[in-house]
This record gives sequence, structure tokens and C-alpha cells, in this order.
Amino acid sequence: MAGGIVWLTGLSGAGKSTLATEVGRQLAGRCRLEVLDGDEIRLYLSQGLGFSREDRDINVHRIAYVARLLAKQDVLVLAAVISPYAATRAAIAKLSATAGHPFVEVFVNAPLETVAGRDVKGLYKKAQAGEIANFTGVSDPYEAPTAPAVEVRTDRESLAESAGKIVEKLVSLGLV
Repeated sequence: MAGGIVWLTGLSGAGKSTLATEVGRQLAGRCRLEVLDGDEIRLYLSQGLGFSREDRDINVHRIAYVARLLAKQDVLVLAAVISPYAATRAAIAKLSATAGHPFVEVFVNAPLETVAGRDVKGLYKKAQAGEIANFTGVSDPYEAPTAPAVEVRTDRESLAESAGKIVEKLVSLGLV
């Protein structure tokens, strides 16, 4: 199978990492696969970047670069990254297309009330109290995809249902 990039975008707490892990589990043994988690990349590859628009864009471009390198080696990459800005997502999709790699945008959709309720790290509470500046969805915008290849609703669907929709799309595209 040829490589490609599956870009899971959504608010913090929407379920991107959990979903990428589940899709990876469902596809185990069917293709070469790697999960790139936005939090891990920030820790190991983008340490020192802040949360300004410029720093967020640098982080997203770094992740997309690594994803393209892997896709070039016939790896299906599941990138779980907030990536809040539509223009940046469009730019990385274009770079992937130019490199000859399929780019599948997945909108991991859950309303702000739902993700704030899940808030396992306590970040939304801090952001709403003004203790965290530039927090996506609270004091910084999240520009939802207008035409994603797949949209999952993690507030309404089970993990298996959401992952199944993604796997089905990848199969239909011939990526698996």
C-alpha cells in the first residue's frame, strides 16, 4: 500500500489521540502505520514553541513535514493535532498533494461544552478563568473544516463508530 496522511483536527479533548490510536488498532497488520500525537510532538520536537498563531503554525508544519517523510516511505500516518487554522491546514494539504501523498482531513467534532466537560487536564477551566492565554476554542479561534473527508461526532458516536467511519473512508480511497 502507498503511504498517506490522515489529519485528525479538532478541539482539545475532542478525542483525536484516542481515535487515532483506535484506528491504528483496527488497521494493525493491514498496512504500515504511525500515529503522530500533537502533545508528544510538542514535547519532543517543538519544545519551546508557545501558542501564538506563528508558533502554532510552525508546530503544525513540523508535524506535517514528519508525516510527509513517513508517507514517502509508504507509511499511513495518523496525525492527531488541534491545528486550529483553516489556512494552515489547507497549506499542509497542498504540500502533501505536491509531494504525491493523499491527505485525508478528519474533523473530530465535539462541541465546546462537551470537551470542557471532559477537561481531564483542567485546561478549559484555567482558560475560562483567564489563567491561560491563547487557548483554542476559548480565547483563540478554532476554524472548523468546512469540507472534511470525514466528520466524526465524538459527543454522539461511540469510539468504534467514529473509528469505523475513518477506516471505511481509508478503504474506499484505497489507502488500506
